[in-house]
Amino acid sequence: MRLVRYSYPSYRSLSPFSGRSSPSPWSGLETEIDRLFTASLGSFVGGQEAPRFPVDLYEDKANTTVRAELPGVSRDDIAIEVVNGFLTVAATRKTPAAEGQAEQSFAFNRSLRLNDEVQTDKIAAVYENGVLTVTLPKREVAAPKKITVAVQ
Repeated sequence: MRLVRYSYPSYRSLSPFSGRSSPSPWSGLETEIDRLFTASLGSFVGGQEAPRFPVDLYEDKANTTVRAELPGVSRDDIAIEVVNGFLTVAATRKTPAAEGQAEQSFAFNRSLRLNDEVQTDKIAAVYENGVLTVTLPKREVAAPKKITVAVQ
């Protein structure tokens, strides 16, 4: 089984001090701070899309597996769709109403492009202990079949 991890793209710093020959221990700090601000304040800046959650992709000969940690999400608040070659997972986390406050809900979604090898009619999903596992079976490749010829 092969683990394929999603990683955020890295950006090159425009700082005049970034061209030094020795790597600085502070070289990735600016990029990391920008990523954290974008992740936490993205909805205030004008982004209208729902926040995305990280997923892990595993692949073996028979299946591709998508795993997502969705703690605090009810099974009924998860929607999985396959439309036009995209797997879309949407989830809503509801926080109970506290004293003097109304109930809040947060919506998350993630879309992944499926390749042509996936059998969309046999996709299975399991949600257990806050972890969603979606199994995407691959199409069976037409294996060569050996035929014996009888001599008469």
